[in-house]
Amino acid sequence: MVKTDIRVIYGDTDQMGVVYYGNYLRYFEAGRTEYLRAVGIRYRDVETQFQVFLPVVEAHVSYHKPARFDDLLSVETVLDRVGRASARFAYRLVREGMALASGHTLHACVDRAGSVTPLPAELAARLRTNSPE
Repeated sequence: MVKTDIRVIYGDTDQMGVVYYGNYLRYFEAGRTEYLRAVGIRYRDVETQFQVFLPVVEAHVSYHKPARFDDLLSVETVLDRVGRASARFAYRLVREGMALASGHTLHACVDRAGSVTPLPAELAARLRTNSPE
């Protein structure tokens, strides 16, 4: 698991002072990016070295408690599954030990033309072996 700390900025909140629901997916993205960095893969390298993209094809968020302006949040990210042409990440958004939200994103592996393609063998191997579990 990789933990990524995020401080809620005022612009992330709605009129009620609660983090706007769509921003939780941005927090998940930050966690996923840092997860990849922690296992030695920058997302930039996925695009340049491996010549593929990993777009989100499914996203799920369960909201448990609200996050608010100036909260210090921790995104806990794990690589849940590596498939032939996909990867799935799971997340928990935590404030002071309390889970505020949880969810996952499923990513297809596509080539530059946008066609689904198998994960490059080296990328899949690095994802599987370097998992900081």
